[in-house]
Amino acid sequence: MDSAPPPPAPTSPETKLPAGAWDAHVHLLGGPEHPLSPTRAQNPPEDIDFDGWLSRYSTHLEALGCTHSLIVHSILYGTDNTVTLEAVRAMGKGFKGVGLLPDGAATKDVKHFADNNIVAVRLNYVHGGVLTWEGAKAMAPALADHGMHIQMLLHADKHIEELANDIRALPVPLVIDHCGWPTDLNPNTKAIDTLCALLAEGHAYIKLSAPYRLTDNIAETHSLMRRLIDANPDRCLWGSDWPHIMLNGAQMPQAAKLADSLSSITTEEERQKIFVDAPNTLFAP
Repeated sequence: MDSAPPPPAPTSPETKLPAGAWDAHVHLLGGPEHPLSPTRAQNPPEDIDFDGWLSRYSTHLEALGCTHSLIVHSILYGTDNTVTLEAVRAMGKGFKGVGLLPDGAATKDVKHFADNNIVAVRLNYVHGGVLTWEGAKAMAPALADHGMHIQMLLHADKHIEELANDIRALPVPLVIDHCGWPTDLNPNTKAIDTLCALLAEGHAYIKLSAPYRLTDNIAETHSLMRRLIDANPDRCLWGSDWPHIMLNGAQMPQAAKLADSLSSITTEEERQKIFVDAPNTLFAP
C-alpha cells in the first residue's frame, strides 16, 4: 500500500486547446480529514493536503488551457464522496463531478448528487466495487429523472459485446472510460466494431483518456482512437486522468503530452467537438 507518486510539474501543450476546453477525467485527493477506504490499493502522498491538491489541480488546468473539468471520485475513498463533493464545490462554476453509489442506493442519494453538481455515477467493471451492472441498470431511471448518466470502466474486448443490448436499452447515456481499455490494441476486432456501433448510434460516449495505461508507447493507441473518433466525433471526450494514481506499472505521463498526442491525429474541428462541444452537451446542457 505504498504512497502514490505526486504528479509531475505541468507543462503546456504545443497545440493550444480550443477556448472553453474540458479536462473530462481527473481525480481529486484529500488530506487527513478525508478518511481513506480500508480496502484501498494505495495511499496518496502524505505531504499534500486538500488545499494543496486544489492548488496543484488549478495549476494543472491552467497549464493545459482548460477552463472546465470533470472530477471523478476515486475508489481510494470508497463510497465516502466527501472529497469529490468538496472539490466540485470549491472549484465552482464550470466544474462537475462523478460520484460512487452502491447497489440499491435511495433516490434521495441520487438527488443529493444532482443538487451538488454530480452528473454521473461510476461503475468499475474491471476491478469490481460497490456498484454492479445490475445495480446500475436498476438505478438508471432515477438517474434519468435527475439528468444524470453512468460512467463505466471496462475492458471492451472482454465485455462490450455481452453488454451492448443492455446499453442500447438504458434510459441514460453511458460514458466509457479510457478508450474502452481493450487488452488488445487491434482496432479491427468485433468488440471494437460493437463499441463503434454504440458510438455511431448515440448510445455511448467514449473518453479518449489514459492511453499510457494501455501501452508505454501511446502512439500505438492512435489507430484505435481514430476508429473511435471516426465512428462519432460528437460522442468523444478527452481527459488527462490527472494525477495519475494507481499506475500499476504504467509510466507516469505528462498531461500536456497526452493532449498533444491526441491533437496530432485530429483536425481543429474534431478538437472543438472533443474538448468543448461533447462535454458541454453531456455535463452542462
